[in-house]
Amino acid sequence: MTTSSNQKAGDPAPPSRAVQTVLDALEKLRFGAIQLTVHEGKLVQVDVTERHRYPN
Repeated sequence: MTTSSNQKAGDPAPPSRAVQTVLDALEKLRFGAIQLTVHEGKLVQVDVTERHRYPN
């Protein structure tokens, strides 16, 4: 594995765009589901279903 000039050796690589999308969805979601769609071993789609809960 090679490191870019901006990254120090031993530092973890920044998350890919797909992983960052999932992390952002997890941070924002309080109740709901995140569905990942994979084609040929690669993440191609992220669906977020948000649920709103109201007190009785």
